[in-house]
Amino acid sequence: MGQEYALSNPISRIVDKPRSEYTREDLVRVIEEKHIEKITFHYTALDGKLKELKLPIANRYQAERILADGERVDGSSLFKGLIDASLSDLYAIPVYKTAFLNPFDEGSLDFICRYLTSDGTLAHFAWDTILIKAHELFRNNSKLDLYAMGELEFFLLSDPGIHIYPNPKQRGYHASTPFIKAGQILNEMVYYITQITGAVKYAHSEVGHVGNVRSDLEEIKGKQAEQLEVEFLPTPIEDAGDHLVLSRWLIRNIAFKYGCVATFAPKIEEGIAGNGLHVHMELMKENKNVMIDQEGNLSIQAKKMIGGLCEYADSLTAFGNTVSSAYLRLVPNQEAPTRICWSDLNRSAMIRVPLGWARIDNLAHRLNPQQDTEFKDLEGRQTVELRSPDGSAIIHLLLAGLAMAAEWGLTNSGALEKAEKLYVSGNVFNDEKLLSQLPGLPTSCVESSKVLLEKRTLYERKNIFPASIIDYVAKLLQAEKDENINEELADLPADDRLLKTREIMHKDLHRH
Repeated sequence: MGQEYALSNPISRIVDKPRSEYTREDLVRVIEEKHIEKITFHYTALDGKLKELKLPIANRYQAERILADGERVDGSSLFKGLIDASLSDLYAIPVYKTAFLNPFDEGSLDFICRYLTSDGTLAHFAWDTILIKAHELFRNNSKLDLYAMGELEFFLLSDPGIHIYPNPKQRGYHASTPFIKAGQILNEMVYYITQITGAVKYAHSEVGHVGNVRSDLEEIKGKQAEQLEVEFLPTPIEDAGDHLVLSRWLIRNIAFKYGCVATFAPKIEEGIAGNGLHVHMELMKENKNVMIDQEGNLSIQAKKMIGGLCEYADSLTAFGNTVSSAYLRLVPNQEAPTRICWSDLNRSAMIRVPLGWARIDNLAHRLNPQQDTEFKDLEGRQTVELRSPDGSAIIHLLLAGLAMAAEWGLTNSGALEKAEKLYVSGNVFNDEKLLSQLPGLPTSCVESSKVLLEKRTLYERKNIFPASIIDYVAKLLQAEKDENINEELADLPADDRLLKTREIMHKDLHRH
């Protein structure tokens, strides 16, 4: 493996292999060397959260059998309403490369699992299966790989401490201690997420800050809320799905350890930044980024992918914005998009092309002329960023939808024209004429469900999304009964509006 670093995966250190090469024998060695008492299986269920099954091990044969064949689970309970009780048994099978030492349960070796049916095939209705199939479709038809990285924003709520070095309202972006109080907890989150996934880019304090949360919920009433963010490195899109779901589990557990609450809810306070789940994507060929052409401009392939994202954008809210409070975040002038468009560096656009070191590199040499050797970036770093999803996202389904949108863009003759038509410059919210010409995103869960049902063939083609999943998500959205939510709130007297807004924001603190 080469040089070991402090945050190297401890399992890789023991077996001297990258995680992609772990075998059953390697894992048994870890069990014996670390005196592991149990194996814990994790898998994503209908609610989008990780579940767990603890399997104590008393001897080598038992450990090998668990690693070789997994265990049975009740699919009718994990996917209630999608699987009939008479056909409910599923196999939960560990994915070896996901192995990690559980930081909250000493003596446990944990895995992310996939669901297999009685004939040994991936369960077609499982969220992660849909993502795997969507990426396969993308690879087969584009001859490229799709990498993704998420920006996981959340609020950490804690009991107010001593009132010194206060952080001003809406001024938390990249704040440092002592103005931000959650630094130690964020450090621990980053430590374990990095060690387990190997895919953290950075972490920091975000804009949102509430000194005293007003709520009727005892869980958060009167708490101090600091907004934090963990951003990931690009990985194959199905791995990105596992990383994001696992990281939400780690963040919640570490918060709980410190007597705090972590919530990914889209909004927790009016006038305070919401929790986005921005997703960056990049096209890869033979492990090299192909988002930039030889002149340093965005490649035709990248623009076609953007066209595909624009085609899917309104229906993607069905997976990326799944609760009513999401549509309190998607309003003008909140660095959250309301219109379907794309731009360079522009945080008012739905799709942003961020700085990517395409035309310039080795920047530190300008400030450190004593550096006489250049750094060679062998992969490339340009991405495009979708800014509409938020913390209520059903992560695997959202990423599966993005993979299908990218595939549509790269294989559809009209994608490039769509991208060119929807390019904008400047703050779109300052140009009313331009704003009126751009197609809009849905303004409620109910509207999002209607768009999803109208465009369901975009997802059901090639049998990637089962019809039952589209129907399930549509019903989930319709149950919010939030059509015209912003107009109805605007018509209420000020005090009533505040109370109703808080009720909407706080009813889904832990939806996914």
